[in-house]
Amino acid sequence: MRRGLSWPRRGPARASALAQAEAALTAQAWQRMLRASRRWALWGALTGGLVALAVFAPAAWLAQGLASASGQRVLLVQARGTVWNGSAALVLSAGPDSQDAVLLPGRLQWTLRPAGLQAALQVRQDCCMARPILLRLQPGFGRLRATLEPPSDGRLGQWPAAWLSGLGTPWNTLQLGGLLNLNSTGLQFEMVQGRTTMQGNAQFDLLGVSSRLSTLQPLGSYRLQIQGTGQATMLELSTLQGALQLSGQGQWTGSRLRFNGEARAAEGSEAALNNLVNIIGRRQGARAIITIG
Repeated sequence: MRRGLSWPRRGPARASALAQAEAALTAQAWQRMLRASRRWALWGALTGGLVALAVFAPAAWLAQGLASASGQRVLLVQARGTVWNGSAALVLSAGPDSQDAVLLPGRLQWTLRPAGLQAALQVRQDCCMARPILLRLQPGFGRLRATLEPPSDGRLGQWPAAWLSGLGTPWNTLQLGGLLNLNSTGLQFEMVQGRTTMQGNAQFDLLGVSSRLSTLQPLGSYRLQIQGTGQATMLELSTLQGALQLSGQGQWTGSRLRFNGEARAAEGSEAALNNLVNIIGRRQGARAIITIG
């Protein structure tokens, strides 16, 4: 009679080899899972770190950016908070290594929020702004566009004229008193590879101006009109009223400013303003020629 087929029994050596192979495969699987989990943990930590860095980016970074963009002339000092929600003291300076700097009272406060492909920057300062100023920021490849959305009346703020002394010559010599008003119906700045262009208009009114160089107080009130075309920015200086008469025109292209104007004393004020007119510009008869650039 034919015997039925039967499987060969596993010997002790064969069973041990299979167990070792299974253990090795299990160990390799655990190693792969461990490496994968470590990679995911590392990516998670990096992603979390980047998110935290973006959310809690210190306000000092914004201060550094503004200082660089303004040539160290507009400074945010004692910055607190984050890029998104912070405050700082506002300083005008004459540039790097300058000894002339004037600090405004109070603190400048800001909030920065994403708005689609743009960002909305709201700035306020209790001492000098009746209401917050809103800027729309649109970053691009190697460029940044900032659009001002002015209030309905166009009034952006009012600052002490003495603040201008921080810009150095000739403001630190004149030591002006009075008020500086800023108005605009719309402005747009575009910064491309370190070059800044402007479109729109701004109006600076210097009201009730006085100077330590003259005993005649006040000297007058003046207006500087600024009109940007995107290629060049035009400036026009005029006198609203007062004994010291100022006028002139200029053009700002890129980082270069050219300005030609004159200063003269109104009839009957020549003796009181003679010394000041001599300091303001190059004397030609009854007037002083003002040349910049």
